[in-house]
Amino acid sequence: MNEYLDLSPDVKRALESGSPVVALESTIISHGMPYPRNLKTALEVERIVRSNGATPATIAILGGRLKAGVTPEEIETLAKRGQAVTKVSRRDLPYVVARGGDGATTVAATMILAAMAGIRLFATGGIGGVHRGGERSFDISADLEELARTSVAVVCAGAKSILDLGLTLEYLETRGVPVIGYGTDELPAFYTRRSGFPLKARLDSPEEVARLLKAKWELGLDGGAVVANPISIEHSMDPEVIGGAIDRALADAEAKGVRGKEITPFLLARIEELTGGGSLDSNIELVYGNAALAARIAAELARM
Repeated sequence: MNEYLDLSPDVKRALESGSPVVALESTIISHGMPYPRNLKTALEVERIVRSNGATPATIAILGGRLKAGVTPEEIETLAKRGQAVTKVSRRDLPYVVARGGDGATTVAATMILAAMAGIRLFATGGIGGVHRGGERSFDISADLEELARTSVAVVCAGAKSILDLGLTLEYLETRGVPVIGYGTDELPAFYTRRSGFPLKARLDSPEEVARLLKAKWELGLDGGAVVANPISIEHSMDPEVIGGAIDRALADAEAKGVRGKEITPFLLARIEELTGGGSLDSNIELVYGNAALAARIAAELARM
């Protein structure tokens, strides 16, 4: 156990008893959507994890302490402060901890803290990836490197569709990260169920996914896995509508010179505006679906 890490009583009991636990990120709270919807969503995600048989562990940094499991009051603080909370990836962790600061963890940082705590499953909306034009800019999310090195499985709706999905898949393949289509033969495209990019592996039940993860880690193959869970049909967006909004948002980001870790929050907010809130509705629903699936996989893995 890392000396900087605190476990909530619920998470500590679950881990000590071998019960299933699901990690949840906090960037989606502080940087992913506006207050009070972010608060309502975060609390509902925790409820969904519990109702599917696992203990939720929302990950964050508070007062320089790494937290695996936070209180509803702490979630509310993150939600109200919003983007005033530092967005933290791997490179930012020592800076925020050393200064005793607060941080909202990205996919990469959440994986690191989850692994420290001994949590194997993590639910989120979508992973980062290779940005469009990444072959020139080298703008590649640290999430991909973390998936290659940290043994935590991430249940998501694919990579965020603002990214270059083909290059993201190529990068993951190069780094040896399994991308599992849950009930699908192709990579989901976040807001929509289909991307046109085929996957090598399809599994159709939580038990099958848990068996694959168990085999991977028992073979000594360190690193994570992506469980790509498509958004439900009823909440999937029209590909032309969301595609047009993404293109417009990308052009706006280019015109404004938005770069680095600020680009994803900018794009998501602009797409929400352009779709009249439809993208945010879909984003929330896919997170709910991923939380439920991650809890069921964690329960199967605990039984094994």
